[in-house]
Amino acid sequence: MTASLVHLGLIVGGVVAAVGGMGWLARLAFGSAELPGRGRRPVEPAPPPHRPIEVVAADLRRLARQLERVPAGVPMARRRGLQAAYDDVLVEAALLLAVPHTLADRPDGRARDVERLRLRAAVSDAGLVCD
Repeated sequence: MTASLVHLGLIVGGVVAAVGGMGWLARLAFGSAELPGRGRRPVEPAPPPHRPIEVVAADLRRLARQLERVPAGVPMARRRGLQAAYDDVLVEAALLLAVPHTLADRPDGRARDVERLRLRAAVSDAGLVCD
């Protein structure tokens, strides 16, 4: 009885190994598996794509117009959202033009407003039309 169970186990194990081996060989043939010891070369991550400077400038002008035309009585969340979007696009423009800035490090308030104005002037001096 024990010998027949061992034989049955060996037969089942052999069938499972054969099916697994055939599956691995099929993956190897179709390129989704590799031989042991031959690791894949590490894939270097591609740098994040930057938007064209023309698109960034258009977004900057659009957001500046929207900020100038925020009517009275609008919820503060909308104004802050527009201001945050403008700041993000302004920082993106500064990065594309290699203009140093500290806008992201400044807390909300007068210091951030002054840095925003300085950065806008620096980006304009670098050749980006912001008006």
